[in-house]
Amino acid sequence: MIICRTPYRISFFGGGTDYPAWYETHGGAVLAASIDKYCYLTCRYLPPFFEHRIRVVYRKIETCQSADEITHPVVRETLKHLSFDRGIELHHDGDLPARSGMGSSSAFTVGLLHSLRALRGELRSKMDLARESIYIEQKLVGETVGSQDQVMAAFGGFKHVQFQPDGKIMVDPLPLPPGRFKELNQHLMLFYTGIARTAAEVAQSYVVDIQSRRRQLEGMRRLVEEGTDLLISGLDICGFGELLHEGWVMKRSLSNKVSNSRVDALYARARAAGALGGKLTGAGGGGFLLLFVPPARHAAVLTALDGLIHVPFAFESAGSQIIFYEPGVDYQEAESTRLHHPPLPFEELPSVA
Repeated sequence: MIICRTPYRISFFGGGTDYPAWYETHGGAVLAASIDKYCYLTCRYLPPFFEHRIRVVYRKIETCQSADEITHPVVRETLKHLSFDRGIELHHDGDLPARSGMGSSSAFTVGLLHSLRALRGELRSKMDLARESIYIEQKLVGETVGSQDQVMAAFGGFKHVQFQPDGKIMVDPLPLPPGRFKELNQHLMLFYTGIARTAAEVAQSYVVDIQSRRRQLEGMRRLVEEGTDLLISGLDICGFGELLHEGWVMKRSLSNKVSNSRVDALYARARAAGALGGKLTGAGGGGFLLLFVPPARHAAVLTALDGLIHVPFAFESAGSQIIFYEPGVDYQEAESTRLHHPPLPFEELPSVA
């Protein structure tokens, strides 16, 4: 059995510039961090005692004979991509709900790919995991998704990620002292709006004609550099919250699906209670609301957003990890070995005397 743990992420600045339709021409960059909330994938070779050859457990349970029959698009395309022809059982569990803007879909893809390759005894670098997951989601599944979530799920940490027009991805950690990370963490609050949405649907509303959003996307790319410089320079941390608010205004101008009246009302209440800025953590439309709030105003914001689930979190730095590795019996291989090396007749067995 293999158990893989892959973190979810929060993106601060640059979302939208990580779509190939944009960065393959202009380049892109994001500032993001993984947090201590995770997607767990468990997999094992399925013993040959069942009527089915594949069992997949997530919010549904699928049992089938071949990868082509699987309805979950990422599981189906990943198994086909890897030419996985063995009986297999997969289980998924997550600390946060799906379709919530925390990079859950890409965390699932990275974790699934990591688990299956580990089950076959294959090692991959974090960059390989990220790139292969991007390929699966964007090319094989055909989702309208960016490329930052796969990178952050694979690498983890607090990262400045650049996407070059030639396809190169540069992943750089921020050289901050532990105290600065702690200070930023203490100013962030995360709330679940209860609004589920599919990121690809929201993104589709502005990615199709993304070149016409050049002014907004260039501004969002600029905020990546300003946010990075502010953190590294040691300037007043509250400036980071003001940049988040500036990013909120820019992101809302991309499409009328980025926000809605309910989210706008929640954000306005949080700002009135002392939040300096904030954002929806993914493409928009709902999911999680990340707020920058001075610690002295936390209680007031909690009161203002009474009824929403507050999710305390901390930054993490490990990225996708295999946390349990015990491959067990590969029944197909064992059967092949038995056929090629039949047991010795009883009279030929060596004596133990």
